[in-house]
Amino acid sequence: MRHFATLFATLAIAATPLAAQEVPERTIGTATLQNVPEIPADVNAAVQRFQNYRGATLQDWLDDSSLLITTRFGSTDQVHRITAPLGTRNQLSFFAEPVQSVAAIPGQNRFVAIRDNGGDEWFQFYAMGLTGEPVQLTEPETRNLAPVLSSDGSILVWASAGRGSTYTIYAADPANPDSRRIVATFDTPMFPADISADGSAVLLQNYRSNRDASIYLLDMASGEAREFAASTGTVDESPHFARNDSAILAITNRGGNFRRLVEFNRETGRMMNVSPDLNWDVETFDLSDDGRILAYAINEEGYSRVVVQDFVTRRALPQPELPPGVLTGLDFSPDGASLAIGMETATSAGDVWAWGVASGALVRWTQSELGPLDTETLVEPELIRFESFDGRSIPAFVYRPANATGPAPVIMDIHGGPESQTRPGWNSRAQYFANTLGATVILPNVRGSDGYGTDYRDLDNGPLREDSVRDIGALLDWIAEQPDLDADRVAVYGQSYGGYMSLATMIHYSNRLVGGVERYGISDFRTFLQNTQDYRRDMRRGEYGDERTPEMAAIFERIAPMNNLERITRPMLVMAGANDPRVPLSESDQVVAGLRENGVPTWYVVFSDEGHGFRKKPNNDLRHAVETVFLRELFED
Repeated sequence: MRHFATLFATLAIAATPLAAQEVPERTIGTATLQNVPEIPADVNAAVQRFQNYRGATLQDWLDDSSLLITTRFGSTDQVHRITAPLGTRNQLSFFAEPVQSVAAIPGQNRFVAIRDNGGDEWFQFYAMGLTGEPVQLTEPETRNLAPVLSSDGSILVWASAGRGSTYTIYAADPANPDSRRIVATFDTPMFPADISADGSAVLLQNYRSNRDASIYLLDMASGEAREFAASTGTVDESPHFARNDSAILAITNRGGNFRRLVEFNRETGRMMNVSPDLNWDVETFDLSDDGRILAYAINEEGYSRVVVQDFVTRRALPQPELPPGVLTGLDFSPDGASLAIGMETATSAGDVWAWGVASGALVRWTQSELGPLDTETLVEPELIRFESFDGRSIPAFVYRPANATGPAPVIMDIHGGPESQTRPGWNSRAQYFANTLGATVILPNVRGSDGYGTDYRDLDNGPLREDSVRDIGALLDWIAEQPDLDADRVAVYGQSYGGYMSLATMIHYSNRLVGGVERYGISDFRTFLQNTQDYRRDMRRGEYGDERTPEMAAIFERIAPMNNLERITRPMLVMAGANDPRVPLSESDQVVAGLRENGVPTWYVVFSDEGHGFRKKPNNDLRHAVETVFLRELFED
């Protein structure tokens, strides 16, 4: 740790406050780097070996039975069309910014592409065809989400939010942007999910928080909306019309601990199970346009299992035999003959298959590349469980370096969310750290994670926030008991909410760590809630707690990393995007300033053209390189 040792010595003899000292700063591309040394050539070469992969993400079918995917060809993900299994990827969009998602317009070979600018999440819609220029459908300076289209492609309905907390439902003919009109306005988040066959009604998802979401029916003529089934601290998700609009399919945890697929009678509201009661969540589903074939996916300990059935007769059908991995998409073709399945695994970056409804055959449509990577060097994660402070079993995925010759250093990589889940899909970061640094990478699903039932997900809510940090303390105990792991060389890593967890772990367990990495993390829940965008503030209060109440204000005061920085005694690397609307740059700025005032060696990288997450390849290349230099110096001490 020569760089850090020198910096510590300099700090010890400094005669002036650290805040007044000059911080070495330079620019690479769109990034500003502070206190970051030069990147060695061998690090840049290692990064490129792991960054030149190209996956395929399923988006939608066109009416001619060709598939739309997003894939990278250059620096960003763009829309490509494939006309046959393993056919050529024909690029259709050429934006400077990555395409977020795509929705096909029924009845024509056209689609709606969604993108933002520099990661600001003010998403705009563009109508596009196989040729020609994109036509913007939405108003600038608005955030547009959840497009749904009528069966004839003549009506596009979506949700829009501006610089406030209201949500507006718009409708337009996608062939005529000037036809855009306001249908309804709401004071809580409302997102279209499906439109009836005659275009008269739209199903809305009213998402107040991860514990409170319900279904509304919107009358398109009057703009009136009524709650279909009132929420009582439950979550009803992904509603979809079925049985000629007389029924509504949805995923719910209503009446149980796990999410299952149910069918509501539209007239009476009566609910009955479609998927069996399992101790795992249903994660997504799709119904063929003719209403006959249903497909849904179950999240079993992080792995996806796809189930297909005849929705009318309920008879069993041949099941797709997929590799163990994580689903990225599920979509029936317009003619109902094929089910497109997007899947990624621990050793493949993401591909698309099509399952034949009549034949039961599974046909691969894309063969993605891993660039110069040798698949033999990639590792399959091991699923482990460790016991936490209260006896609860905590799951984690472990990537162990191949051909390790002694106890390996450890990187604990904590996911964001917090109502998210680390899953065994393509994780180039874990593979890279295991291969390049010889580190064992452990990705825990601490309490509060999704995928393990509502009870588990709610264990860190409000005043229980730091119980999830205590889970990391139990993981450190587990690491100390493993003969192949070096308990004296453990670093913590996290992004977004995981960035908060990284800071909190450094506060509680600095003496057991060599350092930490945090990307755009929450450093004070109060300033975070004050400065996050208006349209998402109340949803976040539903998870973290309401800072306006004296009880939660006191808890936030106690647990805020900004109020406990004196307990961090190890070096830190902080990275952020300047345009982040979720966790604003101010959260990173203030924690870096506080750490430096306390004499903690702190590297800082800010990308001017990114938001919440880094989506452009040059930026991700640089991010990996800086992380590598930082962690390698920690582990080599």
